[in-house]
Amino acid sequence: MAALWLSLVVWTYRDIRSRARDPLARILAVLVVAILFLPGVVVYLILRPTRTLEQEYQSTLEEEALLQSIEDAQLCPGCGRRVKENWVICPSCHTRLKKNCHKCNKLMELPWNLCPYCGTPAPGMRREGQTLDEALRPLQVEVEEIKAEGEAPGEEPEEQPVA
Repeated sequence: MAALWLSLVVWTYRDIRSRARDPLARILAVLVVAILFLPGVVVYLILRPTRTLEQEYQSTLEEEALLQSIEDAQLCPGCGRRVKENWVICPSCHTRLKKNCHKCNKLMELPWNLCPYCGTPAPGMRREGQTLDEALRPLQVEVEEIKAEGEAPGEEPEEQPVA
């Protein structure tokens, strides 16, 4: 009978050690079993934590992984629904999510001014290190082309009526 009592006390100590960090809870659990013997084991089995510390740790890791996967999912800025990473437009609200690089045609985030894949600046974006003449040259060429298209040889420009 003493061997059964001693084995139950040792089992209770090992079991509570795997289920609780609190030293007071450990001492009380062992004392209940040591003093009350078999009814103490029944009381301990009713009051003990249902999960071990290892099980609690594993469930915490699973919860963190789920929360991380939820946080990683992209949301549409227009309607707040989940969108996939390679979508250009939200199918729910038709909000533009990404833009294509005009040179390599890979997807870029809307606020990006430079393609991370080929290094090409987005059209209309400021380019560093240019002189004023270099920056204005494309505009001068466009103005000359518009003038050339608008005025054919031998024709005078038409006057537009004022509304």
